[in-house]
Amino acid sequence: MKITLLNLLLLTLASFRLTRLLVFDKITEFIRVPFFNEIKEEMEDGEIEVYYLPKEKGVKKFFGELLSCYWCTGIWASTGIVSLSLLYPDFSFPIILILGVAGFASILESIVQYFIEK
Repeated sequence: MKITLLNLLLLTLASFRLTRLLVFDKITEFIRVPFFNEIKEEMEDGEIEVYYLPKEKGVKKFFGELLSCYWCTGIWASTGIVSLSLLYPDFSFPIILILGVAGFASILESIVQYFIEK
């Protein structure tokens, strides 16, 4: 498969969106929960801050460390997206297209929110 500039852009946006989905989005919180300890701390103003620390040992520690690092997860998400596109192009195209469009939409939304809040 030849990677064109358009393919590279689509793969990049899909990898970006998959990474954000795994590391930050509430909808995939159930994936992250087994790998983190939740620490609650009350601030001076009474507000509760919640921190998530990776588990202390074993496989859960490994995945907790991975999921707490946006850059680390991004490498693995990119590896998965690119591998899927090369090995199963017909199967993966709709998935990559959806993730790519969602990634582009999230970037546009961030830009719009920036100007609305100014």
